[in-house]
Amino acid sequence: MAEEKSYYMTEEGKQKLEEELHQLKTERRKEVVERIKIARGFGDLSENSEYDAAKDEQAFVEARITQVENMIRNAVIIENDNDNPNMVSMGKSVTFQELPDGDEETYKIVGSAEADPFEGKISNDSPMAQSLIGHEVGEEVTVATPGGEIEVKIITVE
Repeated sequence: MAEEKSYYMTEEGKQKLEEELHQLKTERRKEVVERIKIARGFGDLSENSEYDAAKDEQAFVEARITQVENMIRNAVIIENDNDNPNMVSMGKSVTFQELPDGDEETYKIVGSAEADPFEGKISNDSPMAQSLIGHEVGEEVTVATPGGEIEVKIITVE
């Protein structure tokens, strides 16, 4: 049997997944079953786009439930209480400035399961996080970005 993947996440990220799983199982599942019942009432299932759409949504919901259950089961909670407080690592927020005179940007480095760039949460697997992890406040680091490499200076780590 293949080894299951570990999903690195904060305690907060795991709680969000547990809330999503609860919502999928208690609300979304019932909504989809109700849509299928209603669509069945529209007649011939072979030409019933509402029925097909509801069945597709049901498949999506069930796949997501399986995925979230797997992520929770294989969650590895990130703890960062035992390392250097000035060093970039998973679970910490890092503020850096693009050199020579760019704006400061802040990102929290989280596991891929809870990454959300729009909320300032980047995956530990991302090239940016990989470039920053292990470096300390004050260091200048070369970071790989889609637009090419940039030089940044680490301002704070929290």
